[in-house]
Amino acid sequence: MNLLTYDHDGRPTPGLLRHDAIVDLSPVAPDLLSLIDGGAAALAHARALAETAADALPLAEARLLAPIPTPRRNVICLGKNYVEHARESYEARGEQVVTSEYPVIFTKATTTISGPYDDIAIDDDVSAQMDYEAELAFIIGRPTRHAGRAEALSAVFGYTVLNDVTARDLQTLHKQFHIGKSLDGCCPIGPWIVTADAVADPHALCITCRVNGELRQDSAAETMTFDILTIIEILSRTMTLLPGDIIATGTPSGVGFARKPPVFLRPGDVVECEIDGIGAIRNRFVAPSMT
Repeated sequence: MNLLTYDHDGRPTPGLLRHDAIVDLSPVAPDLLSLIDGGAAALAHARALAETAADALPLAEARLLAPIPTPRRNVICLGKNYVEHARESYEARGEQVVTSEYPVIFTKATTTISGPYDDIAIDDDVSAQMDYEAELAFIIGRPTRHAGRAEALSAVFGYTVLNDVTARDLQTLHKQFHIGKSLDGCCPIGPWIVTADAVADPHALCITCRVNGELRQDSAAETMTFDILTIIEILSRTMTLLPGDIIATGTPSGVGFARKPPVFLRPGDVVECEIDGIGAIRNRFVAPSMT
């Protein structure tokens, strides 16, 4: 199933994509977080409603929001989780390439969340080095602690597309990731969550990113250094993962700051991130006064 959130008369409303139309799921749950909390029973109710509902809103007429517009807590992210991206990052900074036995973990503030087709403001007074990072993200479906690899995937509710928009200059100035990763609106996500039962192998998915139509990133999730099973195993060893947690798995090579010369996003640029079998998000970057 493809589960989404859309604007219905100014109110975020949960929905299910049926062909090219949206079935209103508010009779099942007030929002997708509540639906996730409801577990298998809520999913079964949603599926039954979608099969019998007479009314549906054409997708082309809907304004899609982030599937989870207001997460309960920060988005959990992995850094340098693709070998080639790690290499290009070190080389761009003139540093020796280092292979780590442990993943880089950081978070993005909840206020970074924006919709799959929203405009994103970039302000030179805040950062002049805004960059894109197309990523596969997954959503946790149940409280998870001390999960082993054998059970890790059973904790996943579904998968979505995420762009970890990053202020590279702030990331460097503050010597850590959080500030440079947490500018308002700089985590577009969507267009929907594809439930785990509809994704046979998330590591077989291909990730691409285009800027103004030019292909910049093109890789397969199978080339992650730490796969999804390992990510869940490591995170749940030290913290309880909660239903609705968004976990971004890292970006492949091809980011702007590693190009020669570096290329950063400017007002008017359009970034499209796509994962086959999941969907695509498309965001225009604009001057602050245009948002």
